[in-house]
Amino acid sequence: MSYILSLDEGTTSARAVLYDNRGVRLAMESCPAPTRYPQPGWVEQDAEDIWRAQLDAARLTLARQGVFGQDIAAIGITNQRETTIVWDRRTGQPVGPAIVWQCRRTAAFCAELAASPQAASVESKTGLVIDAYFSASKIRWILENTPGARARAESGDLLFGNVDTWLIWKLTGGAAHVTDPSNASRTMLMNIGAGDWDDELLTIFGVPRAMLPRIVPSSHVCGEALPEHLGAAIPIAGIAGDQQAALFGQACFRPGLSKNTYGTGCFALMHTGATQAVSKNRLVATRAASPDARAQFAVEGSVFIAGAAVQWLRDRMGLIKNAADTQPMAESVPDTGGVYLVPAFVGLGAPYWDPSARGAISGITGGTTSAHVVRATLESIAYQVRELIDAMQADSGAKLAELRVDGGASVNNFLMQFQADILGCPIVRPVDVETTALGAAYLAGLATGFFKDLAEVEAFWRPERVFEPAMSSARRDELFDGWKKAVARARL
Repeated sequence: MSYILSLDEGTTSARAVLYDNRGVRLAMESCPAPTRYPQPGWVEQDAEDIWRAQLDAARLTLARQGVFGQDIAAIGITNQRETTIVWDRRTGQPVGPAIVWQCRRTAAFCAELAASPQAASVESKTGLVIDAYFSASKIRWILENTPGARARAESGDLLFGNVDTWLIWKLTGGAAHVTDPSNASRTMLMNIGAGDWDDELLTIFGVPRAMLPRIVPSSHVCGEALPEHLGAAIPIAGIAGDQQAALFGQACFRPGLSKNTYGTGCFALMHTGATQAVSKNRLVATRAASPDARAQFAVEGSVFIAGAAVQWLRDRMGLIKNAADTQPMAESVPDTGGVYLVPAFVGLGAPYWDPSARGAISGITGGTTSAHVVRATLESIAYQVRELIDAMQADSGAKLAELRVDGGASVNNFLMQFQADILGCPIVRPVDVETTALGAAYLAGLATGFFKDLAEVEAFWRPERVFEPAMSSARRDELFDGWKKAVARARL
């Protein structure tokens, strides 16, 4: 058995990636996962579309590489987190659309809860800021708004899962209804310290315990994919939410090591080891993926719209034909001409947690061109990451020595250089920027002996390029001050 297969189900696409025993990516295929926006602020997907896209991507990857199911030592799964699926235990049919992590339909309920006497207990137990981002209020909404769903859930007929749980349930033919701590910690139903579902939280959100998956270690054989899917019975041995998987794939195994992933959103995580972080700057605590059963933690900041803003330029505004066009367009002008774009399409995440904020473009003049808007869009991603890193540094009391980066937009050299400039911190891009899938592969490989130990995995990590800051501190402060003013306008 010569390979590890990683299934990486993201917000806009499902990828499958094949790795050898040195963690080298040999093949990758991707299939789109359509997204719907039925009302302003609402974001949905079809859970069956997610499953079909992921299975198709896996089969394509094996076929293109000439690999058979019996050649796969194990499967690792990583996924868009918080996205909420409820389905019938017996038929396997979802009771409605998957509610995507970006969806704001439960914002009013969350605002009420945040103002209630129960808020302190919820935030203390979960490490999270009460927000529609997380799964619990989404489950509650489904049970309250789907005819008969609450009674069926209470009788044990309905199951809940984030995307990891859904894919594992489908792959195993319903034999395994499981999740891992990194995903469970994003539901707002798990006591992050205890590592188990919490009765008080279940009562607050009205979620029957019978719906919930069993929590298993991130690196652990939790079931087998049926032969009918990929041609052989293959152990499923790694599970991690996408951002924790990326942290693992970046070899950030020790406290203080940090990464940022540039995907549909942006997610910066700092490993805090066995210490549960408590943020004073509106970041959240989360479980990190662990190579064993011991609890590992991280502090995280989340930006809701990053790469999605580039998709907006392409699909809605028609300013670019593909994402790669943004770099030469941004470089064709010396600056944005004073234009700032705040991509608060579904509100703002950390450190604001403002669901009522909306996107805004400021500073437009008669001389503004499409290149200025494209450059402002890329710069908006870097500014949002700056706000996350500032909060992390304030929490830790230490300045980052470097920020490791990954994800699709990290290949954009303009964005990475501007990120280094606006942070005043080196940006380190690894050889393989698909570290989300790589982290899931490492977890699966460690569980099955395919990889020897953490030291071996850490030795696989290699930088491809380091972007050093070149901007003066005065210019950095001037630009960031302009960004803060633009955000204030978007929050009116």
